[in-house]
Amino acid sequence: MSKTLHHIVIVGGGAGGLELATQLGERFGSRKKAKITLVDQNLTHIWKPLLHEIAAGSLNPHEEQTNYFAHAEKHHFEFLLGTLIDVNKDQKQITISPPQLSKEHTPVIQNLTYDTLVLAVGSVSNDFGTEGVRDYCHFLDSRKQADIFQQDLFHLYIEAQNQPTERALNIGIVGAGATGVELAAELIETTKNFYRYGLKKINPKQVKITLIEASDRILPALNEKTAAHSAKQLKKMGIEILTEHKVQKVDETNVYFSNGDVIHSDITVWAAGVKAPKVLESFTDFKRDKINRLMVYATLQTYSDPNVFAFGDCANCQLDARQPPLAPRAQVASQQATFLVDAMAARLSASPQPMFSFSDKGSLVSLSRNQAVGELLGDVSVQGFIAKTMYVSLYRLHQANIHGYTQAGALTVKDLLTRRVRPKIKLY
Repeated sequence: MSKTLHHIVIVGGGAGGLELATQLGERFGSRKKAKITLVDQNLTHIWKPLLHEIAAGSLNPHEEQTNYFAHAEKHHFEFLLGTLIDVNKDQKQITISPPQLSKEHTPVIQNLTYDTLVLAVGSVSNDFGTEGVRDYCHFLDSRKQADIFQQDLFHLYIEAQNQPTERALNIGIVGAGATGVELAAELIETTKNFYRYGLKKINPKQVKITLIEASDRILPALNEKTAAHSAKQLKKMGIEILTEHKVQKVDETNVYFSNGDVIHSDITVWAAGVKAPKVLESFTDFKRDKINRLMVYATLQTYSDPNVFAFGDCANCQLDARQPPLAPRAQVASQQATFLVDAMAARLSASPQPMFSFSDKGSLVSLSRNQAVGELLGDVSVQGFIAKTMYVSLYRLHQANIHGYTQAGALTVKDLLTRRVRPKIKLY
């Protein structure tokens, strides 16, 4: 009678989840040491830090996406398309709802049994209950949302093209963290490219991009010197920065502030704060923090069940009582994914679980196609083309982690060769 393989189920195919599934598949799945299953509600993977470029239309997602089914076959794990509904830790089962492919098709809810469950479901924007945000703002939590923003922006330009006179365009971006800053800078290039390609009824000089932040400066996660330099560069681009402006409500055409100010906004993006996905709100058997992230030990095992791990944005991992929990950053998820490969090896051999330690490599923020700013190793500031090269290398490292260095190199060469011939912006 054949031995039943230990079943490791990973829910969430983001940066961390896909890197973990790939590495576990190569290490254990290929040698039949364990069965690895990845569950995600999408068919394809896109590196989340690219979403602002997809939203601005400067990146074609079809060229950058990874198909889960094809990737799973190549790297010795199974992929299951579906949305997580619940976790039954007593029966070691998760409940999954497959996608509804048509009106006639009724999805069949299914249960999947696990020996070890790893939750990597990421995060979503936190609207803090602000009036009108859910109804009138765009978000950049997913590829679908980025596509919707790109299409809505493109349609504004097409509609303007059919009008007899030029018009102005006001874009409001709420939240001046990395996402908000990168989107604002990318949109400057987008407005120029629309005009360059013949959509001239909205002159770039008539586009007003306003970056809104409730605190006293932009990029609060970076040091004041780097934030001040970034603000100076953004202002040079023509971006208006409103700090110490707390949004009170949003409607279809305006953003209202608690101090009584009002600005007009034709299209508004909300990028202020994050929280765990809504599904975790129902996990009453698990200890969670105020934004519903699962509380985990340094082993990344949840407080409530040693058979359930969580990492990345959906986990509250505090390694030192004197320091805050780890921030929702791609490098945290990537390092935790690598750690969990060894943690699963220890689990399979019934050895003590290792403890995760985080090595902060710094932070980088893109300001345009050739510019970036950042901090390395805590206090080393980098700017300009060098910083941009390092910023791009983060994506190349992610590609290497999921495809291997040879294919990642080939993808880099492909991008360099096609950059000269493809349009600078998506026009469909």
